Amino acid sequence: MSKQIDLLQGTLDMLILKAVSLGPLHGYGVLLRIQQISKDRLEIQQGSLYPALYRLQHNGLLASEWGESENKRKARYYRLTPAGRKQLQEETRYWNRMAETIAVVLNTAPEEL
Repeated sequence: MSKQIDLLQGTLDMLILKAVSLGPLHGYGVLLRIQQISKDRLEIQQGSLYPALYRLQHNGLLASEWGESENKRKARYYRLTPAGRKQLQEETRYWNRMAETIAVVLNTAPEEL
């Protein structure tokens, strides 16, 4: 089995919101935070990340401001807005319900039907 897990469509936004909920991050920092909290099981490609960051900001779920990164470069730092925090809570509840439902289906034995 491979080390990396392919993301289901639609989960990238939720993962970004979660990463940024732990503290403001620049774009590359979001990639690293997701890798860190997933224990290196998830790796987000930059080509997917930046359009998602812009979309989340456009939708009012993230706000950003310019700052300086650890290596003294200009970087845009993202933070969660109140709407983003609410969206993350809703998506987390939905994801957990869906995971429980799928687990019930996968663990059903023939004699339970």
